[in-house]
Formats: sequence, structure tokens, C-alpha cells
Amino acid sequence: MSAARQPSPPARAEAAAATAPVPAPAAATDPAAAAPAPAPVQESAGPARAPRARLTAAPRGVRPAPALDGEERARLLEGSHHDPHAVLGARTQRGGVAFRVLRPYAKAVTVVAKGLRAELFDDGDGLFSGLLPLTGVPEYRLLVAYGDDEIEIHDPYRFLPALGELDLHLIGEGRHEELWTALGARTMEIDGVAGTRFTVWAPNARGVRVTGDFSYWDSTAYPMRSLGASGVWELFLPGVGEGALYKYDITRPDGSHTLRADPMARAAEVPPATASVVTASRHVWGDARWMATRGALPAHRAPMSVYEVHLASWRPGLSYRQLAEQLPAYVKELGFTHVELMPVAEHPFGGSWGYQVTGFYAPTSRMGGPDDFRFLVDALHQAGIGVIVDWVPAHFPRDEWALAEFDGRPLYEHQDPRRAAHPDWGTLEFDYGRKEVRNFLVANAVYWCEEFHVDGLRVDAVASMLYLDYSRSEGEWSPNEHGGRENLDAVALLQEMNATVYRRCPGVVTVAEESTAWDGVTRPTDAGGLGFGLKWNMGWMHDTLRYASKDPVHRKYHHNDMTFAMVYAFSENYVLPISHDEVVHGKGSLVSKLPGDWWQQRAIHRAYLGFMWAHPGKQLLFMGQEFAQGSEWSEAHGPDWWLLDSSYSAAGDHRGVRELVGDLNRTYTATPALWERDSVPEGFAWVEADAAEDNVFAFLRYAQDGSPLLAVSNFSPVVRHGYRIGVPGQVPHWREVINTDDERYGGSGVRHAEPLRPEPVPAQGRAASLRMTLPPMATVWFRPA
Repeated sequence: MSAARQPSPPARAEAAAATAPVPAPAAATDPAAAAPAPAPVQESAGPARAPRARLTAAPRGVRPAPALDGEERARLLEGSHHDPHAVLGARTQRGGVAFRVLRPYAKAVTVVAKGLRAELFDDGDGLFSGLLPLTGVPEYRLLVAYGDDEIEIHDPYRFLPALGELDLHLIGEGRHEELWTALGARTMEIDGVAGTRFTVWAPNARGVRVTGDFSYWDSTAYPMRSLGASGVWELFLPGVGEGALYKYDITRPDGSHTLRADPMARAAEVPPATASVVTASRHVWGDARWMATRGALPAHRAPMSVYEVHLASWRPGLSYRQLAEQLPAYVKELGFTHVELMPVAEHPFGGSWGYQVTGFYAPTSRMGGPDDFRFLVDALHQAGIGVIVDWVPAHFPRDEWALAEFDGRPLYEHQDPRRAAHPDWGTLEFDYGRKEVRNFLVANAVYWCEEFHVDGLRVDAVASMLYLDYSRSEGEWSPNEHGGRENLDAVALLQEMNATVYRRCPGVVTVAEESTAWDGVTRPTDAGGLGFGLKWNMGWMHDTLRYASKDPVHRKYHHNDMTFAMVYAFSENYVLPISHDEVVHGKGSLVSKLPGDWWQQRAIHRAYLGFMWAHPGKQLLFMGQEFAQGSEWSEAHGPDWWLLDSSYSAAGDHRGVRELVGDLNRTYTATPALWERDSVPEGFAWVEADAAEDNVFAFLRYAQDGSPLLAVSNFSPVVRHGYRIGVPGQVPHWREVINTDDERYGGSGVRHAEPLRPEPVPAQGRAASLRMTLPPMATVWFRPA
């Protein structure tokens, strides 16, 4: 086509969509088959959307169709018609088959089929109709003329609903565990015609239309039909395929309109653009071996050392596929068993770090498409690394193009404003008691596990879900039906989510970020618990960081901060988190929290990590802390990788800490005593818990077969010679396997080069003891030689 004959925008849009072949119609007796083609329709002058005069003479073989009722016509054009398929498309009636087409901006519309070509009457406002003397509805297409251009398309209104009765029943029950297969935009073929089925839940809407780049964002052309009491609206658009941008134009109960992204979209535009994107997966997974073996041990009895990552800033500017080239190798070198990804679901504001989600089913497009994210997960699995993603069911932002009052009334949020508004973050809380909303969230959890093969979900802000009075003053909340402050709807949601994920996705673990003493977070649901696999131990984190931040001369007054966690250590299955929350908002990085000069800060940093890795519970460390980054994390630039550059004078200091983290992980994974009995008292025994004046702690860890590991920490700057630590007498020799004061890590090099032999000298209530030298500000691990 020459530059002088470029089609008009609507023609270009429809031409791009009209790619499906014309299906061959079945043979039929066609009275109009032999009729010559109708004469061109004469277009009246005036604006493109202005009503056009009806033809005074009918095209040959075409008679006027019965006119639309004025009210029905108005509802169709204003987007408040619940069943546009009842008035658009083709249907038999007395005298033949009536055709009616809604094609805004078109000059003329012609029906074509085998042996048939009939131009329709122009009824004005983009409506075209005609009654053809046919005995049945043929398999037809439409020729639509825009100016001098003519395109051939399938009529969207000739197709039956593409959503089955079982889907609608499950949606109505709130039990559709694969909701993403029923709602949203899904590419498919119907009767050999390729296109996209659009479905959206909007029960309060007076009407819904789908619009997008395929219609040049004009909403008029594609009204959707209501599928009854389900509240679901549906339309199949032939020719619309992957990459198409779309939104829903929703007519609210008051007649006003709102343009919304798809809550079930599986891809979205790169922010700040907000349209949803039609997508389909073509990724071929290569992680079959990983998926088959990942659940060999339950998480609380398996090694788990987690590296927490904000993907967009780990190496700023990298795509998912570029991350797949670098992240697995780095994590594997450091010996972590898992990565935890801060939320990857689509979010409009990067400064929220992903915790204010608008696209719950769409990986953020900042780094690529959904298949690119699958590629990254696949690469991590093939490197032997598990993937946990942060999941955020506690709240969602108020953006007017997203979930807030989606169809004109509170829908995803609670009807009661006191229950809807989250007091801390300016966001909205989900209505966990509404079955469709609960279904949306439960299916979303399953979606990330099944569609992206993730190995775990870390559920954010669980405490804010569990309590009706969370961050609310008296008078700002109302009690539950029993007069309590527990959010029983949220409890039921979390129980259903956990039960469903564990049933459907073997090997997956769910992790609760729950900061209170709620009973039974990791207790099974059939025993009345919430059903999580693991829980973040926020108390341990706060207590131990408080201790470590004190000057050594004051630590004896805070000795209990390091031991108190063992009072409740086996009440839940715990993760010990040093997460992103501890290195932002003025809190400083881990090393910068610690007192003393640079050498002392690094020494305490190393000793703290050694204590943490030996303590009951899994470990989680945020990126940058593995090499003692001194500055706070910022999503704008990520970790300070330059600290590891050999041209930097102190690079060895930082590389030494990173080398320690690698050795901690490898020794941890190879030592069942450190993880096999994490959640039972039999796996732990204090040796020295009361040496407050010395700043010393010592404990034993035991594997299932009884083999021990001894961990001794000296948080004072003093080398302690001849320090006695009681040990089991049956072990003949103890060998030092980790010493955070090793010169390789930047320490002073106070080590035990030879194995230690127990002596028959009682200490800490044991008949035998080791006489050792405790290096300053260090943690030392010993195993039987």
C-alpha cells in the first residue's frame, strides 16, 4: 500500500486484528446466492460519528431489518446493554436472516459468505443492518469500509459464549482453583477462528465493553455480554492476539464510565503505562528433575538458607533473561539454597518495592514478559536453587484504573469503610469474607506456584490481616461475631490458601511474615492452625540486633536478648530474617548498626552471622549484607558492588565477609545437625547461656542420628584463653570447621589448628569439657573430628 493510501486508524486497527482464515460454510439453499453484488452505499456528509441518513433504496436482495427499540439502541451505544449478542450479529426471523453490526466510523458494511455479498443499511451511529432472504445463518464475514479502505473481519457477535457452565458454577461458588483459565484475556480458537476471549467479573456494572489498541481505544464497538448471576461479562474477539493492549470500559450503577485494567491480566504495560496485555506462554520448562525431587523433605526438616533479592535493583537495568545469566551463578557460588524475590507482581510505583500490587496475575513487565520470568525461575532451578516469591494479599492501592471500586462500588475491598481502609499505607484491604474475592486470592497463590514453578510463597503483612484493630484506635473498628478482635474472614482465607497450595503443589512451602504471638501460625489447618510451613521470627531479629548494636561493655545488661528466643523456639517452624526491612528507612545496613571502628564492626557482623547460621531456624539474608555493605539499600541503585572491586582499598574486607557467608552456607548444608531437627527441642541444648559478664554463648545442635555441632560465640573484644566449654564425653575429638575470626575473612587469626580433645573436667553441668581459646568478637563451630 502506497503512503498516499494509508488506511484510517480504525481500518488499520481492524486490519491488524483480522488475520484468521475464512471458515468454509456448510452448503445451504441461498436465495440471494445468485444476486449480483449490491451497489456501493452512498455516505452522507458530516462527522464520522454523526447519524447518517438511511438509504432510500435497498441494496439488491437486502430489505430493512426491524428497527431497534429506541431505549435498547441507547443502552447499546452508551455501553449499558447486558446482552449485546441479542441485538448484534445474525439471527433467523420471519422473512429471512437479520444482520446487525456495530462498527463506529465505518462508511459501509457488507456481509459476505459463500455465494453471498450483501451491503447493509446504514442506521446511523455506527449501526448497520439488513434482512436477507436466507433460510439459515451462513458462516459469514464482514467487509467494512473506512474511507477508501476495506477490510474483511469476523463478526464477534456470531459466537456462542466461550466460558463453560462448570467454570461459571465454580466462579459462583468461589471455588475455581484455576481461575486464571476462566477470567482475563485468553487466546484460543473457536470453530477454527483464532482470537481472544475476554472475561471479567463486574457484578455491579450496568454494562462492560472491551477496548484497546485494536479499536484505537474507542469503547463503542465491543460491548460484552453478561453471563447471568455469576457477574461475569464475556466477549470473544476474532483476530485479536498476543501483544494486544486492552482495558475494560465499565458503566457504573450511576451511569458514569470508568476505564479499568484487567484484574486477571497475565501481563501489563511497562509502568507508568497501565493497559493490560494479551499474552500466552510458550516457555518449555527444563526443570523436571528439580520439580520431581524438591519435596523430598518438608521445609522445616530440610536445609534452607535464603538470599533475599529485589530483582529490579540487584543489578539495575538487567532483564529477566540477563538476570538468569548472572543471579543463579552468584547464588550458587555463595551456597544459598533458595532465593526470595521481593514482589514481582505488577505494581505502578517502583518505590513501593512491589508491595502495592495492581496486577496480581502479571509479573512486572519492567524486566520482560511472563515467559522471561519463567526463564529466570527455570535457570535457578537448573542451578539447584529454590525460588520463593513475596505474595501480598493484605492490601492493594487505590489507583482509579485498578481494583478500587472496580465496577462502581466496593468489590474487592470491604463494604465497611472502616474495614476497607488500611490505616498504615493509604491502601485498601481485601474483603476476605466475599467468596469471589477469596477465590481471586487463593487461585492467585496457586497460579504463581503452578504457572511459574515457584517453590514457596512468603506472605507479607499477615499480622495486619489477622487483627481487626490492627493500627486502629478505639472506635475505629468493630469486633467480630464473638466479640473478639480476630479477623475471622482473614483466618479462613489463609487456611484455605495454605490447604489448597499444599494439596495442589507438592514441595511448595508457605512462609508467614507474622510479627505477633498468634498461636498456631505453622500448625496444620486440620488442627486449627493457619497452615503455614514456616514463620519469620521477628522477635529473634529485633532482640539479637538490639544486643549486637550495644557497646561490648553494655552487652552484659542485654544478655537475655540473645537467649530469649529459645523460650519459644519450638512453638513454630521459624525463619531467622535479616530482611530488606532492617536496612532501610534510616535503620542502616547490618554492619552500620554495630558499634566500634571498622574492624570491630566487621568482626561483630561476622560473629553475628555465625551465631545466626547455627541457631535453630532457617536463615534469610538480604542482598548486600553478604559482603557487609555499609550504606542503606536503595531501590534506585541496589547493592554497592563497587565495594568488591579490587581497585578499592578495602575490597578485601568486604570479600572476606562474602567468603565467610559462602563457607557458612556450605558447612550448614553439609551438617544435618543444623537443620534436621530445627523445630524440636531434641535438636538443641544450651551449654553456656549465662556468661553475661563474658559476652559468651555456647550451644549444641544435634542431627537425627545424634551427631552434634558445637557453636561458641564471644561478643567481647577480648581474646579468652583457656575457656572451658562442656561437651558430650563420648566424642573423642572436636575439629574447628568455622571460625569467623579467620584471617581469610578479615579476622585476627585466633584459631585452633588442631582438633581439641575433651578433658575430664566438669563445666556447665557436663562431666567433660574442652579447653579453648575464644577469638575476639567471633563465632566458632566445632564438629566431631
